[in-house]
Amino acid sequence: MESPHIPVLLDEVLESFKGVRKGYFVDCTLGYAGHSMEILGKYSHLKHIGIDRDDEALAFSKKRLEPYAERSLLYKGTFATLLPTLKEAPVTALLADFGVSSLQLDKKERGFSFESETLDMRMDATAPLSAYEVVNTYSKEKLEYIFNVYGEVRSYKKLAAAIVDARVGKPIKSASELSQIIKSVIPSGGKIHPATLPFQAIRIEVNNELGEIEGLLDALEAKHYAGEVVSLITFHSLEDRLVKNRFKRWATECICDPQAMRCTCGKNHALGKPLFRKPITASNAELKQNPRSRSAKLRSFRFKDNT
Repeated sequence: MESPHIPVLLDEVLESFKGVRKGYFVDCTLGYAGHSMEILGKYSHLKHIGIDRDDEALAFSKKRLEPYAERSLLYKGTFATLLPTLKEAPVTALLADFGVSSLQLDKKERGFSFESETLDMRMDATAPLSAYEVVNTYSKEKLEYIFNVYGEVRSYKKLAAAIVDARVGKPIKSASELSQIIKSVIPSGGKIHPATLPFQAIRIEVNNELGEIEGLLDALEAKHYAGEVVSLITFHSLEDRLVKNRFKRWATECICDPQAMRCTCGKNHALGKPLFRKPITASNAELKQNPRSRSAKLRSFRFKDNT
């Protein structure tokens, strides 16, 4: 059963889990099981937990993973909520791929596409907040914040004002309509579609994506296992910054005040260390096969083995 989504940095992810001990592998963003399928096949000593909030993805992955049914458990929900509640132990490998799946992007009814006739963008189709509510009910100031902080859109004030003006007569009902409004503010030019960053900003707000990443990192900081390897794939600077800064903090031995004359903490506070000095990016071969991998960055961290 083929996946409709090409897993990014697959070889690099497989390599990051080389040598992990027997236990559970948690795929926090199961999607269409592209990564999970390969990891289960390569590492027969690992049991599997797949987490996703998309019913369609879970149904597909349950069928796809049938050959590994005795080693695999699937849970619906957000990883930041579910991870702290898992009873299965020990977790020796954990993966999160924070990108939107190709199927979600390509299925126009999901409302992620610039040409979609709906305005949705929910990863969980049952969640109460959709892009429709964000675009049609948020204040100008709140839209400005989203476009500025989550999308890093230069013309964030002008764009927010254009959306507020456009919705006065009637609500903005489709992603294609929103895309046209964005084009009237942000001219086309270069390789990136003018709506890319504004759509990213709205999607992040709808799905609380940055809050979910923070929640995942908090959960790992509060509870992790000796020798556990965590591999996280980000797709834009906001995500990568959260992961990079947290890994840096986890690898810091000294927690004394930087102004202190000398260290008094004992310099033994590091939780572990990153597996790579710099993030891993897609090879030229992968970029040719899957252009959507161009912005993917993989960072991996191994927690201390106290045995």
